[in-house]
Amino acid sequence: MLSTLLFDNFNKYARITDTDFELIEKVLAKRFVKKRRSLLTEGDISRYIYFIEKGALRSFTVDKDGVEHIIQLGLEDHWIGDLSSFITQAHGNVSIEAIEDSEILLLPHHELELLYVQVPALERYFRQLFQRAYVSLQQRLSSTVSQNAEERYRLLVSDFPQIAARIPLIYIASYLGITPESLSRIRKQLLH
Repeated sequence: MLSTLLFDNFNKYARITDTDFELIEKVLAKRFVKKRRSLLTEGDISRYIYFIEKGALRSFTVDKDGVEHIIQLGLEDHWIGDLSSFITQAHGNVSIEAIEDSEILLLPHHELELLYVQVPALERYFRQLFQRAYVSLQQRLSSTVSQNAEERYRLLVSDFPQIAARIPLIYIASYLGITPESLSRIRKQLLH
C-alpha cells in the first residue's frame, strides 16, 4: 500500500475499500520536494491537488506591492491546493511552496474525475473535504474581522499546536494578517 496515512484519511469521511484504494493508488504520483521549492506558481493551471505525507507546505498570493499573503498552511495528513484553479481548470492566482523538505502525493484532476465514477465514495469524500475547506475559509474571514490578532493567534495555536512549533513566524504572521513584529509582541505577552 502506497500510503496508509492517505488511506486512513479517506476513511475518516468515507468508506474506501482496499480495492477502491488500489484504483486510487494507480493514479497517484509521489514526489519529494525540497524546502523552498515551488509546486505551483501564480498563473499556472492547478492540474493536481496535493496530499502531504511528510513535511510542511504553504499556499499564498502576492499583492501588487509584492507582499505575500498566506492562504493555507499544511502539515502531514492534510491536502493543499489552489482549489479554484483545480476545480475550474483555469489559470490560478495561488502559489504553493514547501516550507520543509516534504513528501507529497499528487492526485491529477482528470484522473480524479474518472475516479468519481469508479469509486463513488471518493466523490463523497472530496465533497466533504471541499465543504470543510469552505467552512474553514468562512470562519477565518469572520475571525479576521471579529477577533483581534491575539485571539486569532490563540485560536490557531489551540487548533493546530504543531503549526506554531514548526512553521516560521513570518508565515504565521502572514496567515493571521499581521506583521511579524506584532506576532512577536503577542507571543512575548502570552509567555508572561
